[in-house]
Amino acid sequence: MQRERPTSAILLVGGFGTRLQPLTFRTPKPMLPVAGIPFTEHQIAKARAAGISEIVLATSYMAEIFEPHFGDGERFGIKISYAVEKSALGTGGAIANAAQLLSGEGPIVIFNGDVLSSHDLGAQMDLHQSGDGDATLHLTSVTDARAFGVVEIEGSRILSFNEKMENPPTQIINAGCYIFNRSVVDSIPTDRAVSVERETFPALLAANSRILGYLDSSYWLDIGTPAALLQATSDLISGRAQSIAFAELLNQDLYSMSSGSLIARDAAVDASAKVEAGSHIARAATIENGARIVGSIIGEAARVGANSHLINTFVAPNYEIPAGFMAENQFFGYLEEK
Repeated sequence: MQRERPTSAILLVGGFGTRLQPLTFRTPKPMLPVAGIPFTEHQIAKARAAGISEIVLATSYMAEIFEPHFGDGERFGIKISYAVEKSALGTGGAIANAAQLLSGEGPIVIFNGDVLSSHDLGAQMDLHQSGDGDATLHLTSVTDARAFGVVEIEGSRILSFNEKMENPPTQIINAGCYIFNRSVVDSIPTDRAVSVERETFPALLAANSRILGYLDSSYWLDIGTPAALLQATSDLISGRAQSIAFAELLNQDLYSMSSGSLIARDAAVDASAKVEAGSHIARAATIENGARIVGSIIGEAARVGANSHLINTFVAPNYEIPAGFMAENQFFGYLEEK
């Protein structure tokens, strides 16, 4: 009998975003804008398009930020619930905690909250069904795998997991999107912190469970650093990366794309200013005469003064950059901790 197709998902959005400080002092990492949209929206839209009808956001750090924005999910065409960790549960514990809020009984799709991926989730679901998997992981190949968990595979069957190491045996990494049968989720302890990577996956292999890998070469990026966040925005604008949520944003006609940049239609950009590739100018922002913006994110209602020059820089909403100011790889308006 063919396995049921997943209609439920969990999105792990509880991380502190330490590598993204100071951007995360007042905003949790999954709510930082990527090409004009809070990052979590990209993943919710991906889940919905693949046939997911309910999703639980597994929150912890600044948990109170999520529900006012997403509500019950009606606006996004998907039912959304919220599981709040009162103490750190690890990836596995967060999954087990969030799963208690799901109403469906079939397999569960798990998304890491810091990965922008254009992979075909539907094809990953197909493999899980046709391969009779207990768990099916999205895999991708990277040039340098030392910072990631790597796997060894034979066909579509995963043979081993190796956490971060100096000399990994392969360049194929765990790309952060899983499909778990309910029995796998039910096996995760609920009374302590659990690491999926270090405990659950090795235990499944030891039990000879069918752990499958969906190897995909499409766009994939860990957005855990400021440079990666800028890269993700640039790649979506250029079309190197694809996102259903970004396509929907463009269809709303609230933004225009010019010279590889994304500019809100109600932003005031002086005709003599230059906004170059990879930049995002948010709604109600002002870019004064002679300013030059390169690969930077300018927040809502921010102002960049005349003849300023910003490269790979973040400007917080409502912040004002004085005239003639020059900055590269900087953050303005984010430096106070909550």
